Amino acid sequence: MTSRDVSAVPAIHLRGVVKRFGSLAAVDGLDLEVPQGVVLGLLGPNGAGKSTTMKMLTAQSIADEGDISILGHAIPAESKWARARMGVVPQHDNLDEELTVKQNLRMFSFLYRVPRARRKEAIARTLRLAQLGDRGDTPVDDLSGGMRRRLLIVRALLHRPELVLMDEPTVGLDPQVRQELWGVITALRDEGATVLMSTHYIEEAERLSDEVALMAKGRVVERGAPADLVAKYAGASVEEYTPDGEGGMAELERLVNGHGFTTRRTGTTLSVLRAEELPESVRDRLGAPDRRDSNLEDVFVTLTGESVE
Repeated sequence: MTSRDVSAVPAIHLRGVVKRFGSLAAVDGLDLEVPQGVVLGLLGPNGAGKSTTMKMLTAQSIADEGDISILGHAIPAESKWARARMGVVPQHDNLDEELTVKQNLRMFSFLYRVPRARRKEAIARTLRLAQLGDRGDTPVDDLSGGMRRRLLIVRALLHRPELVLMDEPTVGLDPQVRQELWGVITALRDEGATVLMSTHYIEEAERLSDEVALMAKGRVVERGAPADLVAKYAGASVEEYTPDGEGGMAELERLVNGHGFTTRRTGTTLSVLRAEELPESVRDRLGAPDRRDSNLEDVFVTLTGESVE
């Protein structure tokens, strides 16, 4: 098989995947294909099915229906071979606190079967990637939250996997620490690895992903480059109006929707998408707005009626 043939095999393939928990379909007919060499953000609110999807990809959970493959390996039948070619970053911290940073990495270098001759270089590389080069002998229990999360990410990269799965890699972290971790993910992206990253942070998905798949109620409702999705569904700008009471809100909605524009309610304000296209005759009847740039959350709410965060 030529290198071109290999690259034509999708990194991830799911077709008609269903996972039920009792009467609840957490994943409901999911179709998703991820080509090699891209970063795909799986964006959706809690309960959309993102973590369940990740668990099925790693064979921690078995699909009730549908087909799953990783780099051409059928899951779960060939999950052993698939796991050897991918790295998994769990949502929850499971580092060994009694060991040092290097000892944690060395233990996983055995688990990932990194050849003896390459272990030292592999550990040094991951320490550089995590910006923890001076912390190798530090016990994990003495690291800050951001350092621990960086270590958790790079631990999955010791064996230079072709595919990396990240389930909510920055959940629960403050914005400053989150941005530090974005640097690690960006460096991984620059190395050409395929990354599937589930998240419910809009800015994270927009900044890090080549493409995003918007997920709601167990299936993908739309997919594309972040900028393309925003341009398609939300335009360049949003104007937010604060009407007087519920009656005023409904009246503004009828006026704007009647001219073919999409609106969304955000608390006591009414957001008008594609506001740059509003005729002046309509804008004059709406009052003074607050203006902002459109974003992926506008797209998500427009398509699903749900809020991402």
